[in-house]
Amino acid sequence: MMHKLIAPLALLLPVLSYSQQTEEPGLDERINAWFEPITAVWESIVFWQVPGTGIPLVVIILVLGAAFFTLYFGFVNIRRFPLAINVVRGKYDAVEGPEGHGVEKAEVNIVDGDLADTIRDESKHGEVSHFQALATAVSGTVGLGNIAGVALAIAIGGPGATFWMIVCGLLSMSTKFVECTLGVKYRDVDEKGTVYGGPMYYLSRGLTERGFTGLGKVLAVLFSVLCVGASFGGGNAVQSNQAAEQLAAMMGLQGGSTGFIIGVVLAILVGIVIIGGIKRIAAVTEKIVPFMAVIYALACFAVIFANFSYVDDAFVLIFEGAFTPEAGLGGLFGVLIVGFRRAVFSNEAGAGSAAIAHSAVKTKYPASEGIVALLEPFIDTVVICTMTALVIIFYNSGGIFEYGGDGAGNVIVNGESLGGVTLTSLAFESVLPWFPYVLTLAVVLFAVSTMISWSYYGLQSWKFLFGRSKTADLTYKLLFIAFVIIGASASMGAVFAFSDAMVLALVFPNMLGLMFLFPKVREELAKYLEAIRALKT
Repeated sequence: MMHKLIAPLALLLPVLSYSQQTEEPGLDERINAWFEPITAVWESIVFWQVPGTGIPLVVIILVLGAAFFTLYFGFVNIRRFPLAINVVRGKYDAVEGPEGHGVEKAEVNIVDGDLADTIRDESKHGEVSHFQALATAVSGTVGLGNIAGVALAIAIGGPGATFWMIVCGLLSMSTKFVECTLGVKYRDVDEKGTVYGGPMYYLSRGLTERGFTGLGKVLAVLFSVLCVGASFGGGNAVQSNQAAEQLAAMMGLQGGSTGFIIGVVLAILVGIVIIGGIKRIAAVTEKIVPFMAVIYALACFAVIFANFSYVDDAFVLIFEGAFTPEAGLGGLFGVLIVGFRRAVFSNEAGAGSAAIAHSAVKTKYPASEGIVALLEPFIDTVVICTMTALVIIFYNSGGIFEYGGDGAGNVIVNGESLGGVTLTSLAFESVLPWFPYVLTLAVVLFAVSTMISWSYYGLQSWKFLFGRSKTADLTYKLLFIAFVIIGASASMGAVFAFSDAMVLALVFPNMLGLMFLFPKVREELAKYLEAIRALKT
């Protein structure tokens, strides 16, 4: 597969060489010059800081909301972890049977015109299995945020940022459980059996059910607009940017249009895939996600075992750095914010985006998918992000670079400014000299799988706004493909800033809605647990 991706780039080497020789700004520089001012304005709005604290309001909302859900649901992130594993394994699939083992079926939503005689038995609806829904959602979260994003966090916040990423990941499991349960409960199923779900549906329908019709519609529209933007940013531009950077570094490509041309190749590849739908995406990601996760995890373990004697020292650095950060890293809150910002970008809990993929699951018990979804932040942030952080900390055990760097995510290594996926690649190369080639393949797979999953998220939001016509479908996909090219062409700092702001902006409408609707989640959880108890008797 790798040679098929690289071959078109090799044919473009003469073009890149010519671009390098010209004095005029290349396409990459022109696109970046247009993109950076837009990013700066949007970032300043989303990351508005509460006066006197230096902490962005969005971070406060995320932390307090996740902590509340964790306490309210009795530490569901810990107590229901074994249940989540068993549900994914299919141990309780029998509760989805037509009879329901005498347990009352999940309520059929009749708000906004959904009638019981058209929706019928919810167990017959949905398009993918629990495992496929998890794989699709994980492919949207386990991506270059785990490779490049962690490097960015360590470069800016030092080892201590890892601690706060882990804390955020654990708390985020509860938030993910809430939003994905609601995603299934309030999903829409059309006459063809196609499922439409996500925050835009539970915000509009759920709040209408609670008597807040106007607020629900406003929040649903706001979420949809922001989700389309997030699909262009975090789900697209970051992925193509870091994939292009790694491909260019590995192949020695240079020139003012390098990113643009690699972006065109990636755009063609992504464009071919997203013509499918959630069934096609689920089929692809079901195979890609386990493969790329295993390869990446094995490499992480190889580096960790090669530095086994330093593991305890690394965790000491992580813990101490979380509370006594090194000078110049912005103090305690600075490191906390960096850690939470990167963790949320990585697992998207609180943003609500993954609930769109989980809504397509085949189940009549919404809480069953909420339980499955809480595995996402654990896999993505607690496990994979921590392993990546350890690899980078091991690499810098000899003081190769200074934590903090330029404050924008780049550090100086041997006189060269590096960051993101390039820094992670160097860290792996220090133990596994051949791994940058494998990492390049992994980066491309992570990028493509994340982009096709996020294209589904964005398309669902787009259809909520503009209808479910073929014209609306094609318009969105063309815009999405254009951002593949923009992301590959722009600078890493601008792309990450824009993407962070777009993804985290989703928190405002989504978390507000969750605070109105969380009692419904308790009801659904009780129904599902009752069904499991009945199955055992």
